[in-house]
Amino acid sequence: MRILLVEDSKRLRETVAKVMRRSGYRVDESGDGEEALWKARENAYDAIILDIMLPGRNGLEILETLRQERCVVPVLLLTARDTVGDRVQGLRQGADDYLCKPFALEELLARVEVLCRRGYGQRVPLIYIGDLEVDTVARRAVRAGHSLDLTAREFSLLELLALNPGAVLSRTRIEEHIYDDWVSPMSNVVDSTVYALRKKLAVTPELPQLIHTRRRQGYILEERSK
Repeated sequence: MRILLVEDSKRLRETVAKVMRRSGYRVDESGDGEEALWKARENAYDAIILDIMLPGRNGLEILETLRQERCVVPVLLLTARDTVGDRVQGLRQGADDYLCKPFALEELLARVEVLCRRGYGQRVPLIYIGDLEVDTVARRAVRAGHSLDLTAREFSLLELLALNPGAVLSRTRIEEHIYDDWVSPMSNVVDSTVYALRKKLAVTPELPQLIHTRRRQGYILEERSK
């Protein structure tokens, strides 16, 4: 999942970004309101974590502008403003959630996970594809009763595919959502991650393949007869 984190405190921003990356998210950062608005307009995010007090343009102005431009990306307001009036104002301007500082990183991760699922129309944390179970909260996967030992990046790829069952995802879309660094068009990092994930999904020889390649299009996760 690809997240835009907007927070003017460099220390807090770096801490949150580090924790989220360890959990498998791709994180773009900004500490300035104008830059944040530009990034939100130019990139496809699964969720935005948005501080209210920002230099350049405040978070509520950014939120109002995005909603006026019909941007439907889920937004979590992250702020020290904790009165009922502040929360109501933020929610009425289009925020999907509101978290006050100080906060627990575990709660922030849980709230972002819910927002990402909601963006894909997935309201519960468990996704089933045939005999595969993907738990987006516990960040674990089980196939045919076998727990899969996945890296953070492998789980992020599986989660992205599982949230789009039956849809072909291009390499470019996968790169944008699970890799923090720029990926060269000649790189095979996506193919390598898909290969590793396929091997781990093949827990027994008789199980059918779940990840399929569409030549010159991308990858698709679906159950097919062997």
